[in-house]
Amino acid sequence: MTDSLIGFAAVLVLVLLRMPIAFAMGLVGLVGYALETNFRGAISIAARLVIDTSQDYGLSVVPLFILMGLFVNKGGISRELYQVSNAFLGHFRGGLAMATIVACGGFAAICGSSLATAATMSKVAMPEMRKYGYADSLSTASIAAGGTLGILIPPSVILVIYGLLTETSIGQLFIAGIIPGALGILFYLAAVYISVLRNPAAGPAGPRATWGQRLAALRGVWSVLLLFGLVIGGLYGALDVWPIHLTFSPTEAAGMGAMGAFLIALARGGLTLADIREVLEETALTTASLFAVLIGAWIFSNFVNIAGLPEALANGVMEMGLAPWMVMALIVLIYVALGCVFESLSMLLLTVPIFFPLVTGMGFNPVWFGIIVVVVTEISLITPPVGLNVFILKGVVGNVSTATIFRGVTPFWMMDILRLLLLLLIPGLTLFLPSQMLP
Repeated sequence: MTDSLIGFAAVLVLVLLRMPIAFAMGLVGLVGYALETNFRGAISIAARLVIDTSQDYGLSVVPLFILMGLFVNKGGISRELYQVSNAFLGHFRGGLAMATIVACGGFAAICGSSLATAATMSKVAMPEMRKYGYADSLSTASIAAGGTLGILIPPSVILVIYGLLTETSIGQLFIAGIIPGALGILFYLAAVYISVLRNPAAGPAGPRATWGQRLAALRGVWSVLLLFGLVIGGLYGALDVWPIHLTFSPTEAAGMGAMGAFLIALARGGLTLADIREVLEETALTTASLFAVLIGAWIFSNFVNIAGLPEALANGVMEMGLAPWMVMALIVLIYVALGCVFESLSMLLLTVPIFFPLVTGMGFNPVWFGIIVVVVTEISLITPPVGLNVFILKGVVGNVSTATIFRGVTPFWMMDILRLLLLLLIPGLTLFLPSQMLP
């Protein structure tokens, strides 16, 4: 166990020294495994992991969902999602911020990335909120918080990575994220309401749209609903009816989603050959970086396992006599603390290989634990001092201080804490939909 803790500390030090997380975990895992066994065995294990990762059919879901999100972005769907949300909510006090939250949820459902959701929606929503005199703190906070939904509402790249790390059903993880994701939208809407209740001038009401304008706006988002229904309906088995009979594996759903997003972007007339090349290049670069991180995580995980850290943790918990829920509470507190100083993916990859065997050994459902981990990760995206979504937004908007964004986002992460407690106390909110999936 001591060797594992030294290795964990070494990874943290290397990351703080700005070594990429993939290389930090891979290097420490390789050296640690060599010290536990022998150098030749460590090199052999690492080489096999590289080959297996590059040849794993299940991993093809990663580039396909990335491709789907990038084509959706090129199709200009984000602006139409915001317009339809604004048509129904813009006339309320704080309505534009509420519309931003709903639009972020819709974009997350076909994007899968929190950072991409925040960056894209900031370009669409921020000018409108400034036009109607919204406070920068509320405007930026609603975008930063709404962007976090991208890693929970399916399809989610981080849920794919969790599923691959733990060999948990990606399809069940996707379905399990629907209710917590919907709760996230509702809780964020409540955060906006509380913010404007305390300071009405922060979010003045906008003009009320007519029903004709609302219906016209709805016609612009049919493609989003169709694409989401195709991907999630195929995974859930909802399309397994006469005469269609379609049920998808996660990889098949990703393929259908990528093709559907391409056709939608093409039909809108804004997709050029240069755009297609840019999307393919970005997909390749993003996929390569994610695969490097995965390989590094698996090498480190092998070292942690052979050094006996999961077993030592399990034995230590048994000797202390802690109840399973007390152990889970401690794990969540560790995640919240780490989230204040580490970005989300690094935190996930460092901790899941250690905590997952302990959690499942105590009888907790791996799908439920995956959603809990992602919800805590969402909190880390908007909490100081790291708050990756906050810094992404600062980079895009430019003329707003990070202190202003962090101040505005406080009610949102407080609502996230309430949602986390709700999901911890009522596991059925997470597990109901997966339990209804076709075998």
